[in-house]
Amino acid sequence: MLKNLGVVQACSHVPHYQCRAARKLDGRPILEWVIRRATECQRLDGVIVLACDCPDHRFLRSLVPTDVPIFSGDQPDSLGRFAKALEAYPAEAVIRIRGDNLFTDPALIDRLVNEAEKAPDCDYVSFSSHDGRPAIQSPVGIYAEWVRAKALRKAAERSTDAHEREQVTRYIYDRPQKFSIRLLPAPSELDRADVRLRIDQEEDWDHMTAIYEALGPEGLDWRRIASLLSHHPTLRSRMAVLNRDCDGPAW
Repeated sequence: MLKNLGVVQACSHVPHYQCRAARKLDGRPILEWVIRRATECQRLDGVIVLACDCPDHRFLRSLVPTDVPIFSGDQPDSLGRFAKALEAYPAEAVIRIRGDNLFTDPALIDRLVNEAEKAPDCDYVSFSSHDGRPAIQSPVGIYAEWVRAKALRKAAERSTDAHEREQVTRYIYDRPQKFSIRLLPAPSELDRADVRLRIDQEEDWDHMTAIYEALGPEGLDWRRIASLLSHHPTLRSRMAVLNRDCDGPAW
């Protein structure tokens, strides 16, 4: 059994999720970028891609590098597919990584694993925004989540809400009375109303392309991105407008 399994979520019934994951940057789909960044993590014992075995989503399989395993589930929701994947790839904990979050940072993922090891009774570890919400809900779009496998299975067995089951971890972090939750402060340089690295709108894509062109493929760690944004107030201003006008629930 693996200790920490990285799971890149390649499918969701959220509108346009698949299109975002398939969109190409510098000739490579976003999903492939995310998978490669996951495999750069030092604290993960393995990485798989979680896909949906339905006709509308099967094309995503062709975007996955051949050296990375794929688990395709026919369960009707993302939470059910995660639980089923754990039967095929047993692990003590899962690190959930969204397949459309281009700037997911390996260093921040490794930090989650390190913090989880300090709290052996913890069920969920992630980052927290300044307002106390899990940062996975924020428009920053670089964060992952560490979840103990038994907590994930418990959520899959008990959750009956369709939105919770599609958001995978919400049943857990919304119930601190039932689960042990550990939220780390998000980096202050990114925990701002004028930072947005999630790709939901066409303008988001323009911003991501500008960041990539400025930093290159080897410079996409969160500190360099934050430093770049600190010197571009006009870009941050547009991100603030999008956060105010277009922000919806993160999945």
